[in-house]
Amino acid sequence: MHDATLALVQRYYDAFNRGDVPAMLACLAPDVAHDVNQGPREVGRDAFAAFMARMNRCYRERLRDIVVMATPDGARAAAEFVVDGIYLETDEGLPPARGQTYSLPGGAFFEVRDGLLARVTNWYSLAEWLRQVGG
Repeated sequence: MHDATLALVQRYYDAFNRGDVPAMLACLAPDVAHDVNQGPREVGRDAFAAFMARMNRCYRERLRDIVVMATPDGARAAAEFVVDGIYLETDEGLPPARGQTYSLPGGAFFEVRDGLLARVTNWYSLAEWLRQVGG
């Protein structure tokens, strides 16, 4: 199970880096719990797809230096990475977008159920992102 979980998380991030939202959604349980960084929990693939639509409209991001870890039973995983991005369009409640670039460390925690990601919890420093984009 450990190796299958590592492969699942890597497949999820490979899809993210390709901008392939359908492939990302295929990695998720139908009732996935998505803990948005410093935001509310959203539940379900539809909510996740809507989140990704907003993200792809406002940001162009790529992850690098991805390290994935999993528990021996494969039920939980974590990842750390560096997010390199461009702020494309102003996101609600955030400073105006002017094509600012940013690079910051991030991480995520996962629960796995029946070979799919049942929870995705993302983290990065919003304060550092705001500093870099001039907020």
